[in-house]
Amino acid sequence: MTSSALIADSGIQKRALSYAITIHKLFFDVMESKQPADNILANYFRENKKHGSKDRRIIRETFFGLFRWWGWIHQLQPTSQQEVDSNWLKALVQTASFEQHAWLPIINAWAEVSALPDSTLEKARIQDSPLSCANVFADNNELHLNQLLPESFWQHLEYSTEQSELLANIMQTRPPIWARSQGINHQQAVDSLISEGVDIIDCQYFANALSLGEKSLNLTQLTTYKQGKLEIQDLASQVIGEICQPKPNELWWDTCSGAGGKALQLQSLRNDKGKLVASDIRLNALSELKKRANKAKFKNIKVMPWVSETLPVSSRSFDGVLVDAPCSCTGTWRRNPDMRWTDDLSNLDEITGLQLDILTRSAEAVKQGGKLVYATCSLLPQENEQVIKAFLEQSPEFELIPIVHPFTQAEQDMVTIMPYEANSDGMFVVVMKRQTEKA
Repeated sequence: MTSSALIADSGIQKRALSYAITIHKLFFDVMESKQPADNILANYFRENKKHGSKDRRIIRETFFGLFRWWGWIHQLQPTSQQEVDSNWLKALVQTASFEQHAWLPIINAWAEVSALPDSTLEKARIQDSPLSCANVFADNNELHLNQLLPESFWQHLEYSTEQSELLANIMQTRPPIWARSQGINHQQAVDSLISEGVDIIDCQYFANALSLGEKSLNLTQLTTYKQGKLEIQDLASQVIGEICQPKPNELWWDTCSGAGGKALQLQSLRNDKGKLVASDIRLNALSELKKRANKAKFKNIKVMPWVSETLPVSSRSFDGVLVDAPCSCTGTWRRNPDMRWTDDLSNLDEITGLQLDILTRSAEAVKQGGKLVYATCSLLPQENEQVIKAFLEQSPEFELIPIVHPFTQAEQDMVTIMPYEANSDGMFVVVMKRQTEKA
């Protein structure tokens, strides 16, 4: 990676330019490869032990900040993918201004080397909102909040102006680390975490949920986590288990369990009383689920992978079936801002076809009177309401069961959790019941 005729005179300017080169490489590695930013950054730090904690923080927070604000920045600054030039340094200054980063010597050095006027930076720092701050850099560009998420996202939605602004604003912030206690008295878990210096905010919605704040944590050093008594799970994801309401005597099937976050929650909610089968096509994920279940001392989770299109479990035998379907993950864009610019929403028809297929196959396992729960971490109706409508049209033996939105208390046939409602990710969930056949 080269720097285009940029001259760094002082030590702090040379250090700032070094950061700029590193962040440029990482950023465009993500944009080119479409690999998760978390993975690319983790691999970089693993291979480059030279960085201290302050270096890592500047690189990490600027890196993710760029993805959060890229909808504006790529309009404000024509940025070269081939080289680090003055425009790239200005983009870093803008990111730091929007995020209100605290490393002023580095930010000032980026501004100096890029020849950004002192008056511009000073004016940006006194603005009372990111939009007004952006307009300091904008010249004649017209910026608005919706640009912070791709047009391909908005074109699938029919939100009011107020909803759109609420969503765009919350997507620019980092959600807290949500967790839940399991297999332990909740207050004991809270007390243990407080004793280890973790900032705890108890959740008003669910008895076992808690926020661990926004700071990075070394989870492996926390006693409750090492003992399997604490699971990291976003609050919106926890909604799914709470809505499933599994009973101790029921048999449940988690059809797309992945590494098992929701499977573990279902068992935790009923103290591991009652059997649960977890399935996925990814054997590595199921192996991780086994490890987590063993750590939590859960004995009643059985793993049965999908190995073909044939149902891996017995038909008409489950009291509850959870289909946490693969999706576009637009509801997690707040936590993973890089996905806004690397994911392609043009293949939604293919995704929704897969979702309907998985839901239809999985429904065969629900016994008479049993529950079928469909969930995604998407905000797009095409993956949510429209899939359910298509399923019910071809499966009249199922009917919707109204559910209470846990954050608004509104009774709805289908619930979409918006990230701004309780400071979480976004999620969709619906509950259906196989009607009892009439004699």
